[in-house]
Amino acid sequence: MLENKKIVLGVTGGIAAYKAAELIRALIKSGAQVKVIMTKSAKEFITPLTLQTLSQNQVYTDMFVPADKYEMAHITLAEFADAFVIAPATANIIGKIASGIGDDLLSTTIMAQEKPTLICPAMNDKMLANPIVQKNINKLKKFGYAVMESAEGELACKTKGKGRLPDIAEIVEAVEILLTPKDFAGVKILITAGPTEEPLDPVRFITNLSSGKMGYALAVEAHRRGAEVTLISGPTNLPLPPVGKIIKVRTAKEMHKAVMDNYKKAAVIIKAAAVADYSPKELATEKIKKDKKTLSLELKNNPDIIADVGRNKGRRILVGFAMETQNLLANAREKLKKKNMDLIVANNLREEGAGFRTDTNIITIIDRAGKAESLEKMTKIEAAGAILDRVKKIIKKSNGKK
Repeated sequence: MLENKKIVLGVTGGIAAYKAAELIRALIKSGAQVKVIMTKSAKEFITPLTLQTLSQNQVYTDMFVPADKYEMAHITLAEFADAFVIAPATANIIGKIASGIGDDLLSTTIMAQEKPTLICPAMNDKMLANPIVQKNINKLKKFGYAVMESAEGELACKTKGKGRLPDIAEIVEAVEILLTPKDFAGVKILITAGPTEEPLDPVRFITNLSSGKMGYALAVEAHRRGAEVTLISGPTNLPLPPVGKIIKVRTAKEMHKAVMDNYKKAAVIIKAAAVADYSPKELATEKIKKDKKTLSLELKNNPDIIADVGRNKGRRILVGFAMETQNLLANAREKLKKKNMDLIVANNLREEGAGFRTDTNIITIIDRAGKAESLEKMTKIEAAGAILDRVKKIIKKSNGKK
């Protein structure tokens, strides 16, 4: 979220300028305050009045206005902003910034500020592929600007290719990442998420109600905070999060192998996946026919992933989850101790707004000493932040910092 963050949005003269209206609304919905700078050519595509109405702030368009009106706007806007976003960013503005040219209000303001800046290129695919434009984009990256990848699809010239403005939700997400403190920079975190599926025959399997939302929220939040994330995911219907490395698995056995192959590279392991405890002892090679009134299945134990990691974790931080329907804290504390975890996150499946397939969670975090901290209902991304805050405290303590 961008609660109370101040964003200066630069809008330049491309056909995607009309999408600035939607972007302003999305940024404000995320909690931000938005001020807009438009270039002269941007006004040919969308009016300043439209963006002023949506942002509820004066739209800035010209350097050469009476001083008492904008009060050296390129300086006051630079001081106002927590971050700058240029969307759409044309080849022209990219070239100006890369060359240090400040000949209008937007380019001059960018030259006068040192805030996190996100560039969202949008142009014809051949323009984007031009070696000069690519050289300028690479220069911006070297100078520390964040540059989004343009999207692929139908362009204004009726051809298909790479050059579209990224989706609005992706831009907002990129701004959130840009402004999130990178307190996990350089920390490698392994996260498991989702359910597993244990096949009975070629068409049926045993699974559970896990959606993967909690594990994915942890991966997204850890990535925002600068961690090097490896996500091991069981089958979900969720879009893959933009994190460093994703390993897809299906069964508990596959997840066990993926974890054991990767956990030694991590400083933190968070097992948020709901892994099946049992799987069929035998897999039918053909579809089981419905020719009997009853069907008996013999099940076998699956590998206990968190126990195996706990026995061999060394100085790594291990976080697990406990989903219970009764004796929540007692069962969670027993699991924490038995499997050598540093933290366990407990929640009660019977509580409304907690558990599987919800966008919220109600969690209790228990540490190695058995101390429990119960949190109010919150979104899963907020819960992920709270869990990572506790992990960060353990890291600081192990490093001898208060």
